[in-house]
Amino acid sequence: MKKKKIYVYAISKNEEKFVDRWVHSMKEADAIYVLDTGSSDKTVSKLKELGVHVFEEDITPWRFDVARNHSLALVPEDADVCVCTDLDEVFLPGWRDTLEQIWQEDTTRLAYNYNWSLDEENRPLVNFYLEQIHARKNYQWTHPVHEVLTYLGKKEEKKITTNEITLNHYPDRTKSRSSYLPLLELSVEEDPEDDRNMHYLGREYMYYGMWEKAITTLKRHLSLKKATWKDERGASMRFIARCCGNLGKVEDAEKWYQNAMKETPYLRDPYMEYAIFCYEQNRYADIISYVGKALQIRSHPKTYINEVFSWDHTPYDLLSIAFFACQEYALSYTACKKALQISPDDERLQSNLESIEKKLS
Repeated sequence: MKKKKIYVYAISKNEEKFVDRWVHSMKEADAIYVLDTGSSDKTVSKLKELGVHVFEEDITPWRFDVARNHSLALVPEDADVCVCTDLDEVFLPGWRDTLEQIWQEDTTRLAYNYNWSLDEENRPLVNFYLEQIHARKNYQWTHPVHEVLTYLGKKEEKKITTNEITLNHYPDRTKSRSSYLPLLELSVEEDPEDDRNMHYLGREYMYYGMWEKAITTLKRHLSLKKATWKDERGASMRFIARCCGNLGKVEDAEKWYQNAMKETPYLRDPYMEYAIFCYEQNRYADIISYVGKALQIRSHPKTYINEVFSWDHTPYDLLSIAFFACQEYALSYTACKKALQISPDDERLQSNLESIEKKLS
């Protein structure tokens, strides 16, 4: 079998603390190409020391899709496979050999396992398929932010999926996302019928506490003809409910949480978020009921929509608090122990367990 030419490409800015780990993970490729967009730290020098092909460019005005496309342009034309990653991501070892085995002559894109969020024990909390391994030609990045890899070929795109390649995400939580909001507004302005970006814009308004704007935008998302994916529709409904709650519109929040549960009864998220809403109102019986419904859902679907609080210690933590308030101390103890199994170093959970033990004794 002819050995394939596989190249990694990326964009960077002030990523020096990730460089060593990232290059070690990516060095299974034949070469690595990075477009640095203005680092003021040692990112560029460290990458060069490790043999990475680094080019520097100021992208003004800033757009993620333009930067991605310029970084892709660095990849030699003889590439069989292009692999786009960020410097805060890490492939599990052996990805190159697996890619060699499964990539066929007519393959154009590969969907692979992506752990967007992991807990302290490196267990996936939010997991879905990512599709940023692709053929050299007929692809272009689009949208100013939350950019997507768009196929431009005339022949049908030949996509394959594997669980044998895994990319883990270890983000820098201190990094600013201040550019996201204006870029999302621009993205919606450029394509007002794009359901994905409308949802993202509404979510971003919510993150900024712009409750009314978020509600209006998320309702616009739900009204779009393209907005047919139930997972994302359910998330918009949850976010509308969250905004209503922050505005003190309790009845409206109730309505939208119920709408979300009807839209996606197969996801934990609407039940868990509603349980958190009930916790804020000291409705302990409802917490027990809706966390119970969430825990009946055992399958963890591969979707970026999943909330971390649906799959970390939160369900058992809420149950423990609710049972304690209802003076069901044995049940509270059991739930708290399960929460601690997931987050054993959580000092608040440890303190809660001690309080429950005192009641039991």
